[in-house]
Amino acid sequence: MKELREEGLGLNFEKLMVFGDVGGANENESIVCQVGEGLCGGSKISEWKDIPVELLLRILSLVDDPTVIVASGVCHGWRDAISWGLTHLSFSWCKKNMNNLVLSLIPKFAKLQVLILRQNSPQLQDVAVETIASYCTDLQELDLSKSFWLTDRSLHALARGCPNLVKLNISGCSAFSDAALAYLSGFCRKLKILNLCGCVKAASDRALKIIGYNCNQLQSINLGWCDRVGDEGVKSLAYGCPDLQALDLCGCVLITDESVIALANNCQHLRSLGLYYCQNITDRAMYSLAHGRVKNKHEMWASVKKNRYEEEGLTNLNISQCTALTPPAVQALCDSFPALHTCPGRHSLIISGCLSLTSVHCACAVQAHRATPAVAHLAH
Repeated sequence: MKELREEGLGLNFEKLMVFGDVGGANENESIVCQVGEGLCGGSKISEWKDIPVELLLRILSLVDDPTVIVASGVCHGWRDAISWGLTHLSFSWCKKNMNNLVLSLIPKFAKLQVLILRQNSPQLQDVAVETIASYCTDLQELDLSKSFWLTDRSLHALARGCPNLVKLNISGCSAFSDAALAYLSGFCRKLKILNLCGCVKAASDRALKIIGYNCNQLQSINLGWCDRVGDEGVKSLAYGCPDLQALDLCGCVLITDESVIALANNCQHLRSLGLYYCQNITDRAMYSLAHGRVKNKHEMWASVKKNRYEEEGLTNLNISQCTALTPPAVQALCDSFPALHTCPGRHSLIISGCLSLTSVHCACAVQAHRATPAVAHLAH
């Protein structure tokens, strides 16, 4: 087994052999030995097992995660070095036996900050997440999407073991309850990005009220197709998370104008809003967004001096299948937010399925239309 590992490493590192003088070779093919002054003394490294720790970590940053895992089994020195220096790891390449792989390897990688466990078919079980929570206490980003087998045990373990989580993706984890999600938010108060798409049991108004209270640093939350979400939950986010920049409510059929009005009045940094198939949304919601832009104009211009990005306001809006909307209201919104585009190639205002809105155009489309006669006249 050891011979097979070494042979595999030899093949993977063949193009990454390190020399004291590489004569300007491409960085992705070789690395200049400059990690520390005099580290290699200008001499050739003839065996990849002789690579110094700092250089080893730089090389491993250029290869795939399976190779990193193989490297961790070469010897104690390499295992300890990788355990100390590895902060990002993905197991998404693993098509089977991911659960056993996590159980055997995670104790070696206790310094992980980013761990991607995205699956095409369910593999992970609660015991794997409990192991992660026990060893990876510095974890900041975790992707458990499509982990259909996980139960509330996993969220409880993460709450107790990973309080520094900033980004959590549990989309498609349909077995989690809203009580467990609320419990997690009480411990992981640094959350900024939360993906709950398809978490039909976990994403409820009850859970969102507690998230809005606990996670006031939240910047992005995906609630797509969470059909238990209503106005009370969205308003709790709007009131409790003033830094909210992206909110996906696609398929949240219970929400009404009240949700959008709360967002318009309280979330000045909102950049992306998904309302696909929210058919209770009317012109009142569109006008509230447009008027909210005008109302906060002075505050926004003050922030423009510090950050140009603030000038843009809404940059993405999906109102597909919102069939109650009329052209004047959507046009007013488009006029208020010049970053919303209906022109070809820049569709950031998505209105498919709303035949009544075909007359709505963004500012650049209108300008192009006005310029056409003048160009034609000059050509003539």
